[in-house]
Amino acid sequence: MRKSSIRRTCAALAAVTSLALAATACGGTTKEDVKDEGGSAAAAGKADPNAATKKGLTVGFLPKQVNNPYFTVADKGGEKALKELGSSYKEVGTSSGTDTAGQVSYVNTLTQQQVDAIAVSAQDPGALCTALKQAMKNDIKIVTYDSDTNPECRNAFISQASADDIGRTQVQQLAEQIGNKGEIAILSAAQTATNQNAWIEIMKDELKDPKYKDIKLVKVAYGDDDAQKSFQQTQGLLQEHPNLKGIISPTTVGIKAAAQYLSGSKYKGKVKLTGLGTPNDMRKYVKNGTVEAFELWDPAKLGELAARTAVALSSGQITGKEGETFKAGAMGEYTIGKDGVINLGKPTVFTADNVDQFNF
Repeated sequence: MRKSSIRRTCAALAAVTSLALAATACGGTTKEDVKDEGGSAAAAGKADPNAATKKGLTVGFLPKQVNNPYFTVADKGGEKALKELGSSYKEVGTSSGTDTAGQVSYVNTLTQQQVDAIAVSAQDPGALCTALKQAMKNDIKIVTYDSDTNPECRNAFISQASADDIGRTQVQQLAEQIGNKGEIAILSAAQTATNQNAWIEIMKDELKDPKYKDIKLVKVAYGDDDAQKSFQQTQGLLQEHPNLKGIISPTTVGIKAAAQYLSGSKYKGKVKLTGLGTPNDMRKYVKNGTVEAFELWDPAKLGELAARTAVALSSGQITGKEGETFKAGAMGEYTIGKDGVINLGKPTVFTADNVDQFNF
């Protein structure tokens, strides 16, 4: 439960910032660092689901990458929810999807600014831990969304859907499109991205099913959520594996770049592509025959749930413990799962039949 609001002195803040920066300079966070700092995903105390929703809070959003269309939509969802709840929104972040040191710096800045909560999409599961633990010691609630940290470094994680659903359905989609036979590749974001790696492990597990015995995963490539690099990685995959039958790209930047390359090449319609994309990015590639189906959740709803969870934590309505429930406005009631994970819901599959029904 959130303790009563405490005033943090400038001297204490300076000490916090210095500690966090020193830890960063020494090479990031280790599991032992986290253990020694104490604390847990859920603050000590008991939730009061009937506690009044606090107003006038400030929630800082720190996406994996600013100016990324996906995170722009997600964070706008958070901003809208906070306005409705009578609290303030601010967004900070790096222009690179792999600048972990930059993310640490922004956590420290938000701590100095004494925000009430931070919603962060982590570029790396451990790199932010020291800074986030320091923020938590300063009574700042931490919500991760889209990409998680180690569980002990935050109060709750807003998952797009269950990792199992996301990983397995993408394999199932591609397998159906290639007739359960042929070489496939995965075009991911950064090698350290928590969510991407979790999904890829589940994809590999799904591929162990005997029904996929004629499908071979030949490579996992990384485009770092950079459009040009993802485009080049797609080109490289096809040059390196001329018999490639399909690509899964579980990242909105990657799938769009791959679709762009395929649509202008001899592989259009021959090499199948699926993954996670936004309807607005992928609409033309569905309509021109480059892509048959892809999936995603509504990122605006992801951001909204992150904001509502942050406010519920700050109001003491939840602490992040398994089994707690809370009302997320018109989104309905949510239950906190194991390790403080809250699932947004099942992903939506987009095809030519329904893609025009969505606008994000």
